[in-house]
Amino acid sequence: MNVSSLRTIGCCLAGALTLAGHPSAALEQLDFQTPGAESALANALESASLTRQAESDGRTTPQDLLAAARADYARLLAVLYAQGHYSGTIRITLDGREAATIAPLDAPARVDVLSITVVPGPQFLFAAANVAPLAQGTVLPEGFAPGAPAASGQIVAATVAAVDEWRAAGYAKAEVASQSIIADHRAATLDASVTLRTGPLLRFGTLTATGAQRLRPERLAEIAGLPTGERFSPAAVEQVEARLRQSGVFSSVALSEAEVPRVGGTLDMALAVVEAPLHRFGFGAEVTSQDGATLSAFWLHRNLWGGGERLRIEGEVAGIGTSSGDADYSASIRLDRPATYNADTTAFALAQLEQLSEVDYDALTFTVGVGLSRYFSPELSGTAAIELSASRVTDDSFTDNFRQLSLPVTFTLDRRDSVSDPKTGYWVDLGGTPFLGFAGTGSGVQLQADVRGYRAVGDRLVFAGRAQAGSVLGSDILETPREYLFHSGGGGTVRGQPYQSLGVEVMRDGDLVAMGGMSFAAISAELRADVTKTIGVVAFYDVGFVGLTGGFGGGDWHAGAGLGLRYATSIGPIRLDLAVPVSGDTGDGLQIYLGLGQAF
Repeated sequence: MNVSSLRTIGCCLAGALTLAGHPSAALEQLDFQTPGAESALANALESASLTRQAESDGRTTPQDLLAAARADYARLLAVLYAQGHYSGTIRITLDGREAATIAPLDAPARVDVLSITVVPGPQFLFAAANVAPLAQGTVLPEGFAPGAPAASGQIVAATVAAVDEWRAAGYAKAEVASQSIIADHRAATLDASVTLRTGPLLRFGTLTATGAQRLRPERLAEIAGLPTGERFSPAAVEQVEARLRQSGVFSSVALSEAEVPRVGGTLDMALAVVEAPLHRFGFGAEVTSQDGATLSAFWLHRNLWGGGERLRIEGEVAGIGTSSGDADYSASIRLDRPATYNADTTAFALAQLEQLSEVDYDALTFTVGVGLSRYFSPELSGTAAIELSASRVTDDSFTDNFRQLSLPVTFTLDRRDSVSDPKTGYWVDLGGTPFLGFAGTGSGVQLQADVRGYRAVGDRLVFAGRAQAGSVLGSDILETPREYLFHSGGGGTVRGQPYQSLGVEVMRDGDLVAMGGMSFAAISAELRADVTKTIGVVAFYDVGFVGLTGGFGGGDWHAGAGLGLRYATSIGPIRLDLAVPVSGDTGDGLQIYLGLGQAF
């Protein structure tokens, strides 16, 4: 080791001993001043400050404070620009020394007083606000106009809106060609001018895919459904990605555009996918005081034959420990094949066996069927099937056999902001099931509707409402398959009333027989309030009706109300509802409901 090295080591040791003899003290004072700023701007500045955040988190070593202070210049300036203040001044000092003049690795040994002073200056107004050229139908933000506050975000929003409109018109490579931003500090005005370069009108070219290992290339192209040869559209790109995700084959999907179009005006697309594991299983549980526990499980095999097919085997046991009867059992198997007939249509085949022990009857039912499900848009979907069912139904006095061929058709419109915890939007599900009976079973049609709406009031309150209705037309009640009849009561209809406690009574061979009705209606209303970020409370009122005829005649009403508690998790709120009857004679006492996700 040479003399120079020894001297270097000696200096390092001396420095370390010096620092050890003078430990850094905690920050004694942090001053944050915004003279002349309105309260909203002042709050935004403090919220953006890393220095303020470091103090709140207890990270007050000199090195931490210096790093946060140096970063705050850009963060605070961005807030000023976002609010239209372009002549503001920012001063950040550590014990009187400007933070910007201190080298990043030359932090002082201690910091007693840290001062941040932001003088925003006047708010600038747009003297000129232009983006050109614009595609037909482009709507720029209202705030991007002469005389409006010259917030930098308005310039960005106007530019993005203009570029997006050109891309929607097929000009995939539209971009900013030049921009001119001139501030007049004497007049406190801003001239903003952005010039766009649209590029050529483009059509979709070829699709190149990487990452698919088990899925056959031709099936990948069919599932993706890229409209090769058609005019470029960002909506079509999003739809391709949505189809691939909905197929259930992939855990990751990324679709990107080629940097340079081909000669002739086509734009190739590159698809990178990661296939999900072949197998998946899951389970669920729900408990209510009256209905007992429900346990379910499923096993899924993806990409069964290399064409994206999904095989799902599912089982459920419901009514465990219920006071109203024995448990219900069901088992089903379903095979889905995406991209059948077209990219948005999935074909399926199913078989299901159910053993039901309901309030007024026991039934053993077997169903087989085939059908199609179709996504008409990201919000609208539909399903149609042909099913053959056979059931054996036993009540206190009679045993009936039902045989029917049915054509269930449903349409679902989902415009909620969230599936598990919606706060705005609505959800509509409409269904009709024509059925043709054999060997004494009637023929007719069952109609059903379920409409849900959500409206947020402020940041903490949500009003939620649900309306349900159903009717069976064309068949006699005694000849109608029991699964098509309606009951009310329980977690899915009227909380506070026992499960399926409301039905009708029909005279049969001189005896009154309890069964479901030919018509049904229910209304539910909830007021949801967030107490904290994770805890919420709910007040609700439910009312239900079951009618003897398909025209809503000859029936009875009942109602229930209660309070609930919600605990937010990453997969949706855990739900606890306590409800009691309000009207009707179908039940009394407290009902308890526990589950995952909102009640509706």
